[in-house]
Amino acid sequence: MDGNGGRKKELHDFMVHPSIADPLADNYGDVPLIELQSKPVTGRKWTEVKSLTSDLKDEEILIRGRVQAIRAVSKKMVFVVIREGLFTVQCVLMVAKEKVSEQMVRFASALSRESIVDVAGIVSVPGEALKGTSQQVEIQVRKIYCISRAAAILPINIEDAARSEEEFEKAEKDGKQLVRVNQDTRLNYRVLDIRTPANQAIFHLSSEVGFIFSSFLRSEGFRRIHTPKLMGGTSEGGAAVFRLDYKGQPACLAQSPQLHKQMSINGDFRRVYEIGPVFRAEDSFTHRHLCEFTGLDAEMEIKEHYSEVMDIIDRLFVTIFDHLNENCKGELEAVSRQYPFQPLKYLRKTLQLTFPEGVQMLKEAGIEVDPYGDLNTDIERKLGKLVLDKCYCPALALKVIIPPLESSK
Repeated sequence: MDGNGGRKKELHDFMVHPSIADPLADNYGDVPLIELQSKPVTGRKWTEVKSLTSDLKDEEILIRGRVQAIRAVSKKMVFVVIREGLFTVQCVLMVAKEKVSEQMVRFASALSRESIVDVAGIVSVPGEALKGTSQQVEIQVRKIYCISRAAAILPINIEDAARSEEEFEKAEKDGKQLVRVNQDTRLNYRVLDIRTPANQAIFHLSSEVGFIFSSFLRSEGFRRIHTPKLMGGTSEGGAAVFRLDYKGQPACLAQSPQLHKQMSINGDFRRVYEIGPVFRAEDSFTHRHLCEFTGLDAEMEIKEHYSEVMDIIDRLFVTIFDHLNENCKGELEAVSRQYPFQPLKYLRKTLQLTFPEGVQMLKEAGIEVDPYGDLNTDIERKLGKLVLDKCYCPALALKVIIPPLESSK
């Protein structure tokens, strides 16, 4: 038996017979738990949904994913959309002699959404573009098995959780009412909420940022360290600290790795960085204050001037932005569909202003600030807007040579 035939037999041997009456019963059904236990590796080749392109036309493939949508056309035909992460593909089951039975179509039609299924079939290219899926190919299903069946009624529909504010506004204008998934419901059923395209993309982007942060700093001679998160005293001072009792002794959660980063520099590590949790017991309730977040921290010795640190940070951010724009276009688009944002624009070499220059710009714009005080959040935003306007408007050009801007477009 050739390799392709061997794989078919392995698929056949792996699955169960849901019905003796149907001669094609081997080609579909629910897989019982005992069949999912560890067993000798079969060598079956899996294809990721994102890899399904027209280059695979007429090839037999095997995929695993979640059932996103089911559309039964008749007793003899059903469309099933399979999702794997951010990517979706349309699968077609149409009754055909010795290939697909009516019972098989009925089985697929009765699958619950979000169930995990294995699908084996032939890749085909439709004559018209597909609007409801990311992949522009179809799978002519020959075998379909349910690996894990989801409940018939879920507390959250992924389609509802993935809607943008624009969709709600449009529906309201059209006199329609859409289901809104509130924050408490999202958190109560977080395992469903993180399946939305935007959340899938956000976590992927976060992972990429951490990877590039680490890679860039390593290339600049930084050493990764891991600092304590349970401490005997505050790491930055102040009252914004989580205190607890540790075996009768006072302790607290680290507000930052600052103390240990400085110890590392004094210990001749020269350049260090850390990616880890930070805890702040702050009463403030703004987007800038979180009781727990993941910090990307770096510390380095300075040879002559603090601008050395600014230069490192400048190149770090440009490297991160470039990487996301070049390698994460799909993820950025997925986030933008639910949470629209303007493409990020940035300088190849970040513009640097002295504090007096910033104060002077604000003063010329009619905004009075204390030249010896700190800039609050509102003033910082106004200054940023002034810099942005002057970067784009030749009539207001700064007396600084500004390199070309980059865009995520």
